Amino acid sequence: MDSLYHRKSIRKYKDTPISNKDLESILEAAVRASNTGNMQLYSIVVTTDAGIKQQLCEQAHFNQSMVAKAPVVLTFCADLHRFTQWCSMRNAEPGFDNFLSFFTATIDAVIAAQTACVAAESLGLGICYLGTTNYNAQNIIDILQLPPLVIPVTTVVVGYPDESPDVTHRLPMEAVVHYQTYTMPNNQTIEQWYTPKEQLEESVRFVAENNVQNLAQVFTQKRYTTQNNKVFSQKLLEVLYKQLCMNNQ
Repeated sequence: MDSLYHRKSIRKYKDTPISNKDLESILEAAVRASNTGNMQLYSIVVTTDAGIKQQLCEQAHFNQSMVAKAPVVLTFCADLHRFTQWCSMRNAEPGFDNFLSFFTATIDAVIAAQTACVAAESLGLGICYLGTTNYNAQNIIDILQLPPLVIPVTTVVVGYPDESPDVTHRLPMEAVVHYQTYTMPNNQTIEQWYTPKEQLEESVRFVAENNVQNLAQVFTQKRYTTQNNKVFSQKLLEVLYKQLCMNNQ
């Protein structure tokens, strides 16, 4: 519990390799994770090769150096290919080339990813999720040679920390947790929840560096703009149609 309460994202890693024993333990924990119908509609691509990590860094993850420097990169994929192939071999007509199945497989993949992260941190390793996986899914498909019905969902870098950042600020529990039914917050409550976040030293710095009026504008005008959201949404939809073979439906 202490590890969970005080976890932090690590973006700088030592050159120290992860032992095969520890890596196997992490992967075994991920494979044991909860999943839909015990179908395990996900796969994990483990990348330790320096050349492939460099390709992923440059072509898929916007040159984030931790991708190349971390000893292990784990790409978690929604995998409908393996289960479909098994069904076809058993005279069971598969019907998984659709969005619902992709969404189900995505949930499985993310649960496996978080289980792997908890396992890694319990062994003294650091981790960091990469949201760029969804932006450049086709590049990842090409680099990792993913077949149809397999779509990358999230990526995690793993290694021994070479930094000790502060624990990341989070909203208070009452902002996230609702009992029995959803409770709509009023403006005053939103102020109470978000003002401490806005007053953090790093938040004030982000606002100044981005030359905007407030932290909300950092997110909407700089980090996750409407235009970028639309562009990357279209790119991801194109990947889904291609990988799920939905163009003929």
